[in-house]
Amino acid sequence: MRLPDTAHTVRPWRIHEIAPDFHLEDVWALPTPGSAGDFPRLVRLAANRDYGDTPSHAARALVAFRRTLGAWFGWDAADSGVGTRVATLRERLPADLSAGPTGPEFPNRPFTSVYLTENEWASEIANRTVHAVMHLGWVPDGAGGYRGQMAVLVKPNGRLGRAYMKAIAPFRYLVVYPPLIRHFGQAWRAAPPNTLGA
Repeated sequence: MRLPDTAHTVRPWRIHEIAPDFHLEDVWALPTPGSAGDFPRLVRLAANRDYGDTPSHAARALVAFRRTLGAWFGWDAADSGVGTRVATLRERLPADLSAGPTGPEFPNRPFTSVYLTENEWASEIANRTVHAVMHLGWVPDGAGGYRGQMAVLVKPNGRLGRAYMKAIAPFRYLVVYPPLIRHFGQAWRAAPPNTLGA
């Protein structure tokens, strides 16, 4: 379920101080009910997801189409990512976060972990269109438990990036994210907790 921006902005997340120049694109409630100590499980599951895992044919087709466009136009070239076109957000971390864990590696997607706390994790990706952050938090669900919350923050790369984000918005909201999040919830329910631990 998509949430209002305030579901992210009112919480004292550390990402606010680290990426104030990034635009909050959207916020999503994740169907991952759990207890206070389950955040490492959420992080591990998110890091090991693959875009191709979704059972939605439309979502898989759009992801494949985006990869094809990226190859044609060089949007995802090696010199367009984190550490080349843009500096990593790890360079902005305050001392306490810089000395702490970054989080897991992504075996299936071109994201890089930035920092990890007991209830917050940020990872980043960059290409010729955007520099983006996937932010996961572990929030009270109002019924005595907790659940995951995902926010997407974006810094478009000039006119190309702004046009790109505007063009893909309807597809993200209607075709890509809803089935991905539903499938994420299915994977959460299906996998025993000890197989997803940090």
